[in-house]
Amino acid sequence: MNSRVSTLATDTLDESSAAGSATRTPLELFRAHLDRAPHAPAVRDDRDHSLTRRQLWDRATDIQRELSEHGLVAGDVVVLCLPNWTEWMAAYLAVVRTGLIPGTLPVTTGPKSIAYTANLVGARAIVLPRAHRGRDFSAESEVLASEFGRCLQVLLIDGDQENRTWRMFDGPTATIPEYPAGTAHILFSSSTTGKSKAIAHSDASLSAYNHAVIDRYAVTGERPIFMPSPLGHSTGFWHGARMSMITGATLILQDAWDAGRALGIVDRYGCEITVAATPFLKDLVDAEWTAEAPKLNGMRVFLCGGAPVAPSLIKSAQTQMPGTRIAAIWAMSEGGATSSLPGDTTELVARTCGKVMPGVTLEAVTSDGAVAPRGTDGEIVMRTPSLFLGYIGQDEMYRESFTPDGWFRTGDTGIVDEAGYLRLTGRVKDLIIRGGVNISPVEIEYALAGHPQIARVAVVGSPDDRLGERICAVIQPRGTAPEFEDLLAWLTDNGVPRRLWPESIRVIDGMPETPAGKIRKNVLREIISKEIA
Repeated sequence: MNSRVSTLATDTLDESSAAGSATRTPLELFRAHLDRAPHAPAVRDDRDHSLTRRQLWDRATDIQRELSEHGLVAGDVVVLCLPNWTEWMAAYLAVVRTGLIPGTLPVTTGPKSIAYTANLVGARAIVLPRAHRGRDFSAESEVLASEFGRCLQVLLIDGDQENRTWRMFDGPTATIPEYPAGTAHILFSSSTTGKSKAIAHSDASLSAYNHAVIDRYAVTGERPIFMPSPLGHSTGFWHGARMSMITGATLILQDAWDAGRALGIVDRYGCEITVAATPFLKDLVDAEWTAEAPKLNGMRVFLCGGAPVAPSLIKSAQTQMPGTRIAAIWAMSEGGATSSLPGDTTELVARTCGKVMPGVTLEAVTSDGAVAPRGTDGEIVMRTPSLFLGYIGQDEMYRESFTPDGWFRTGDTGIVDEAGYLRLTGRVKDLIIRGGVNISPVEIEYALAGHPQIARVAVVGSPDDRLGERICAVIQPRGTAPEFEDLLAWLTDNGVPRRLWPESIRVIDGMPETPAGKIRKNVLREIISKEIA
């Protein structure tokens, strides 16, 4: 393979930043913020619970002492599976201060899946809420421990910020896999097999992405960060927990997503920035808002990621939120890559995922693995300083994720232009193969997303004996669902070629999605296949 390397970003990290905060861990930076202003608010949640920096540090000290008393030592893995509460930050800070390796999961994860991931990484303890949204995690810990099948300690944290209970489950000693050198954190993300990937990061790889975003958007920490995405997911962890510790910004958390409530929270606290998936922005656009000030008044930047942002959504959002820069960001749990520049036009934001960040190189490769000329559609591969260290316990998967020349395969297809802007065209696994022709669903989804009777849409392949697959539009309606003929007329009016028109539609009440709001297309394909069978 031609290993052409040309870092395309023109903006560079400020030298003083690189020499200062970029070389210090979030823990060190938080301690500096604490020493400077101990009574400044560190974290608030939507239960009206709040902790100052000193209170957060002291709460973490109590949990840290318990972790040590229960025999946990530096290098042990502890899985955190907590809601977006102030307690999440206290538990995380305690784990990091003890020298433990945190593995973070969204609180919506079921007990069997928690057990699977804990086994995968050889966790010695798991931190859970005692109860959350009707779930009794104390009872579920019995199921979890049975599935885990090894010696396990479970820390149950009440939602009152103070009470904690430990449960001990006997069994053989957990098998400890080999962790990549420098592992400081483990993120979990679903794979094509449906099982979670255990993604090991160093503090340096995590910080590289953090500082690229902080520097590009001049996040000073003077105003709060709003985070509705789960802190247990990579979006919430990177752009919520870590960004607040690095910058000293107050972290404002929302646990249960509600667009109207989110608008009120942002207005109440004067939040400056958030990073959230496309469905969050769509819900905010659709939400009623009766205040005189525009939606998200005072929020400087809304970074939208997780899925391509339809041009119609960008335009609606900028109309309703004129003071907020709607920007695109593209990353995965394995590393960050692109975002819009602050001065990019609305049109550029709508048609690209932004420009490569400092130090990042993106290329498109052809089916035979060769680097394609700029402007050519292909699978996107990357090299980035924020790249993960490996998949724990999944060495073969890790090897298969790289080209022979060492490029990381993102699984996305797209086009990188000469200026370093990325336009996604789909996912390798989401391509619809109709009669031997590859069809990307992105253009169809973009067009349908603007239909007034559609709340959410996903286009997938429907099994067909003759052609292999046909194009199927799965629709979550807003009010009355549109008729099939109405959709075809809409696509005609929007200039979508006939070869991309859906050949059937499915109407569903709600989309299956990840904790970060991405639509689970694999689940939709399974549903359609079962209907046909």
